[in-house]
Amino acid sequence: MSKKVTKPTGPTMLDKGLTVLEAVEKADHPITIQEIAAITSLQRLAVYRLLTTLEERGYIHRAQDKRYRSTTRRRRLLVGYLAPLEGNQFRVDVKESIERAAARAGSYVMLRHNDEEDSATALRNAQEMVDARIDVAMLFQPVERLGYMVADLFFGAGIPFITVERPIQGGIYFGANNYQAGKLAGQALGHYAREKWRGRFDRIVLVEGPKTKTNVQARLAGVLVGLQDVLGSIPESSVIHLEGDAHQDSSKQLMAKLLRQLKPGTRLLVSGFNDLSAIGAMEAVREAARDRDVVIVGHNAASEGRGAIRRRGNCLLASVAFFPERYGDKLIRLACSIVDGEQVTPAVYTDHVVLHADNLENFYPAATDVS
Repeated sequence: MSKKVTKPTGPTMLDKGLTVLEAVEKADHPITIQEIAAITSLQRLAVYRLLTTLEERGYIHRAQDKRYRSTTRRRRLLVGYLAPLEGNQFRVDVKESIERAAARAGSYVMLRHNDEEDSATALRNAQEMVDARIDVAMLFQPVERLGYMVADLFFGAGIPFITVERPIQGGIYFGANNYQAGKLAGQALGHYAREKWRGRFDRIVLVEGPKTKTNVQARLAGVLVGLQDVLGSIPESSVIHLEGDAHQDSSKQLMAKLLRQLKPGTRLLVSGFNDLSAIGAMEAVREAARDRDVVIVGHNAASEGRGAIRRRGNCLLASVAFFPERYGDKLIRLACSIVDGEQVTPAVYTDHVVLHADNLENFYPAATDVS
């Protein structure tokens, strides 16, 4: 005579564990123990023990804020990066850092190139990303008008986006703290003037990039505040604005024209919007043989700027580093946080250091630096 099998009258530990796992998987945001207990009607202590086991076995992940998310049913993250992918080393460094970080994180990255003024290609590339159902978009658009057009397409498709280096409404900003970067540049120029020229100078020259108006204004304001921190009040009449488009050739031409208008011996403190504008200004100064009366600080400290700084004897004193080769890891982590529903700040900034001939080797050793 066979024995009668008696089914358990209550849920087994396996049932409870699966119930907890399903609660985490179905949640549209990282979830707390208290929320899980309320959803499953299980005691908090039992939920905690089950979560611990599930975490140890790799089925769920516990964040630093003690919230849980599922790891078992998530497909690999697909991010889209839409930007000019070439044209200067800074752009190349950012692109390559994103590729490396995505590979390390097991994520996919969809790269699409468009020129700065090519709105048709940018919109076509963005639509391709929408059709591919990317999880997060990353935009690096030097022309603000074009950036807003692309961002609107992602916004309409319900795709969150990160705006790299160019702040665009509706997106999470990642990149330079332009005010602070400008302030560091201004302080570097001020210290040079105080130490080498006893604080005396004639004019301040700001070589700008009008296509990035938001960044320009923040960075320029920072430069002037940094100078005033060191040298005291500076009259607006002493400031000269050159719209160099953040390009080397146009900055060189405008600086050369300015030097022809100023009498020899005029002392100039020059801030370049980026390294290319700073190098263009430097070349104009060198060709005019006015190096002794001009000092220049750039921004980005990309390979072009680092190479110029290493060639001592020119008027390019320093550049404020943005470390574009580090962008990828931070961007991929930020994208994961957005997808996981974690709270993120409206702006995430990179680090800034003023690099000059005396400390450049500490950050970019010449033996390994490609410049």
